[in-house]
Amino acid sequence: MSERVAPVSVIGLGPMGRAVAGAFLDAGHPTTVWNRTASRAEPLVAHGATAAATAADAVADGPLVVACLLDDDAVHAVLDPVPFGSEKTLVNLTSAAPEQARRRAAWARGRGIAYLDGAIMTPTPSIGRPSALVLYSGPEETYRAQGPALASLGGTATYLGEDPGRAAAFDVALLDIFWNSVGGLVHGLALARAEGISGGELAPYAESIFGLLPEMMTRFARQLDDGVHPGERSTIASASAGIEHIIATAETRGIDTGVLTASRSLIRRAEAAGHGADGLSRLASVLAEPAA
Repeated sequence: MSERVAPVSVIGLGPMGRAVAGAFLDAGHPTTVWNRTASRAEPLVAHGATAAATAADAVADGPLVVACLLDDDAVHAVLDPVPFGSEKTLVNLTSAAPEQARRRAAWARGRGIAYLDGAIMTPTPSIGRPSALVLYSGPEETYRAQGPALASLGGTATYLGEDPGRAAAFDVALLDIFWNSVGGLVHGLALARAEGISGGELAPYAESIFGLLPEMMTRFARQLDDGVHPGERSTIASASAGIEHIIATAETRGIDTGVLTASRSLIRRAEAAGHGADGLSRLASVLAEPAA
């Protein structure tokens, strides 16, 4: 059987696991699936998958095992008892912290399992389509060997290097940006509503705010890498003044200000360190320094 249609076993059938298994099936791979709640496999079986009775049975069925579980604890609980045997590759698409990915890679090496860690950066409807983005890290030879099968997941597959924790590091950094953005979005909507502004009224202006962020990300990243933080556009001192009235308004309306006060604390740290005239990209370097 060619690499393109090599058998694959998918462990974990949450929404993303089901999408991953479906993409392998659509690409013609004989696909075995397993999930603690067996009924989740039924639509995939109807699509041509084989349902395994146990995780060990699923691992035994294919040279490539793809784990897509809830978290690292679930990976530990499901896979630690399983006898993998030789010539198996485990691609772990379970979200985890970088150190968890490194420990899982060491566990795999100790059992003679080829291991790749992966991070899926796009939602379930993208899987198997050109818009999918999956990041991988671990031994390059393993990535190259499994590349044809992993291409079934669609879109852009990016190899980030030998460090097995690197994909997870990208994942947590990017999700940090995402969740802080979501936090700002919902907080702004709540503040607007408290002031009698509907979501529909605010949204067009909020879209223009979000439109500023891509250029800011590129500029801040360059400035942080270069260690130069010019303040010609805006300064930490001006941000300090601006955030005060936002917090005051939110407090007046009884809206939680925890995230904003954390930002104010960071700004004050930067000012105390003499960075008030610097640009906002300086805050990233201050954040990485131990608080006094």
